[in-house]
Amino acid sequence: MKYEVILYYYFHPIEVPDQFCRDHKEFMKELGLKGRVYVSSEGINGTLAGTVDQISEYKRFLTGIEGFEKTEFKSDLEEEIPFARLTCKVRKEIVAIHHAGLNPSEGGNYLAPNEWRQVLENRDDFVMIDVRNNYESRIGHFKGAIKPDVENFYDFPKWLDDVEKEIPKEKKVLMYCTGGIRCEKFSVLMKKKGWEDVNQLHGGILKYAKEEGGEHFEGKCFVFDDRLVVPVNKENLAPVARCEITGKPADSYINCANMECNKLFICSEEGAELMDGCCSEECKSNEYLRPFDPDNAFKPFRKWYNYFNDDFKERELQKE
Repeated sequence: MKYEVILYYYFHPIEVPDQFCRDHKEFMKELGLKGRVYVSSEGINGTLAGTVDQISEYKRFLTGIEGFEKTEFKSDLEEEIPFARLTCKVRKEIVAIHHAGLNPSEGGNYLAPNEWRQVLENRDDFVMIDVRNNYESRIGHFKGAIKPDVENFYDFPKWLDDVEKEIPKEKKVLMYCTGGIRCEKFSVLMKKKGWEDVNQLHGGILKYAKEEGGEHFEGKCFVFDDRLVVPVNKENLAPVARCEITGKPADSYINCANMECNKLFICSEEGAELMDGCCSEECKSNEYLRPFDPDNAFKPFRKWYNYFNDDFKERELQKE
């Protein structure tokens, strides 16, 4: 059986977020979905997984709510559900930038994936910004992008203040993130600070991968579920990062087996086996260790590698 994994968001005022959240969670629970959904007075942001029929029913439910008819969904088919449970919570913001007065309706110009690619291939008078955290851009990014060294999205306003004089206001600005939601707010902030030609990749990396094959993207894309990393450009699966244990090319993330550390770090299978899933010798000697299962720790990465490697071989055979 194949399971569908969806990523979506939509900005629309919700008058009573608490009640909206309770009703939403009850419906999803009865439907049997798993994943994470955040609700606030500004809208909804979620990622869910279930059978194709379950997800189809959920899409009808959400788009049937007044104001959410135009919600777009990024979708993937997987062999397993990459969530352990279902959570639905109310938050102050559905994507936290901690900067008041940013209305997404005042944001940058949307570039469809094909338009984004045309700009990359036909122009060079732009600045491109990766609007994701450093651990995301470390394993994959568009060629030539500025990759801010920040750990949280709410650090971006401070980063922009620090580099404001280095990015000419007359420059064309391109920005992208995983699914598009972070650009919705960061583009508003840049416009408020004086940049006028601000453009965001509509649908983010995931939509671009589907429609343009990930051309001009190096590495893979970090996602916030149990998969952690998904491929973008099927023609180029080479890692752009290195294992923090062995120094060899790698792009798989694991959490340190030391429960008192739990650091998320890039690690190869070889490195994980050497350190029993730990990020350092100090952690390896700690008494509070999760059992490390080398046969399953890298299961998703093996699956993607084998699938796309076989697909590549088949295309090459067809060329002959």
